[in-house]
Formats: sequence, structure tokens, C-alpha cells
Amino acid sequence: MSSFNPRHRADNPSGQIAIALYRVSQVIGYLFRKRGTEQNLSPAQIQALLFLRYSRTGVRTIGGLSSRLASSYATTSGVVDALENKGFVKRQPLPEDQRTITLQLTEAGSQKTALVDDVLEVIENAISDLPPDKQQAFMDVMQHVVGRLQASGHVEVYEMCWGCQFFRQDAHPDMPNAPHHCAFVDAPLEESSTLFECPDFIPISSL
Repeated sequence: MSSFNPRHRADNPSGQIAIALYRVSQVIGYLFRKRGTEQNLSPAQIQALLFLRYSRTGVRTIGGLSSRLASSYATTSGVVDALENKGFVKRQPLPEDQRTITLQLTEAGSQKTALVDDVLEVIENAISDLPPDKQQAFMDVMQHVVGRLQASGHVEVYEMCWGCQFFRQDAHPDMPNAPHHCAFVDAPLEESSTLFECPDFIPISSL
């Protein structure tokens, strides 16, 4: 079977959709390359900056970034070295575990990240043209597809706590600084921590 064969796609809706997604992926790749040229960054460097801006503190490491980029540790380390040389990223020990070296955006890195944060705006605008009911249906379908890919080990999903089956809202009313709870790590959560992406995310709908 070949999804790229037009004859295969002729009477095969799933094949037609797969090719449509492939074309969207080509556009996304182009957008990252175009923005990278404008900002003197590689696509991987752009993804690294966005990862460090939106992921939770505990996964901002070479290993965490390597998983997000789906690249080797050595390749990811090279990406970080380049960003560090440009003054956008710095390495520092995790306060609660000095043996773990985390990656942090510098002030210059934060400013640079703001310049690439809208790289997917063209894709979002194309989707926003759809009526709300079709957007919802599209989101449901894509969540199913991503869920299947995640279960088969092809993608690692990073999302916020609020849609995760491990999230317990207002579980600690006596702890105003950390009112929520994560059942995955069995620990209280600060409100600000719930707004970062986490690789341990499993959607409630998968229960």
C-alpha cells in the first residue's frame, strides 16, 4: 500500500486525509524555515525556544528537549549549544536537585521567542475560517488521530494540566499557594504550574 499513489487515494478517504495532513506538514516546515531565516534561527532552535517558554520546569532539560524534538541527545545538545552561544539560553542546576541541569531562557531569549511565537498563525487562520461546529468536529478527529499516534509511540504529547486525567482542581483549599494536585506525581500544584505543557499529559477523554 502506498499513500502517495494517486490510485490508492482515489477511493480511500483515509489516504486522501493522510496526504492533506502531509501537505499541511509541508507548510508548517516552510513556515518554520521562513521565520528561522528572518530571525537567524534553525527550525530546531525555534522549537527549542518555544519548548523552554511553555513547558513545565521539570522537563526543561536536554533529555526533555530531545524527546520534544524527537532527536538524539547529541543533536539536541548541539541545538542548545548554538542557542547558548547566541545568548538565548543558559544552563543552571535545578534548585531541588543540583545534579539535574535545566535549561532557561535568558532575557534576550525570551525576547527572541516572542518574535517566533506566532509561526503557526497561518495554519490557525485557515482553521478559524471554519464554522464553530466544524472546528469542534475537526478538533475531535485530530485528538483521536494524535491519541492513536501517541499510543503507538510515534508522538509525545505535551499539554496543560486542565484537560489531563491526573489533574485535581482545588484539591488543597487550605494551600492557597498550591491549591491543585497532580495525581501522576502525587504532589500539590501551583496555579502557574498548570499553565505549562507537560509530557505526562493524558487527556480525560482517554479514560
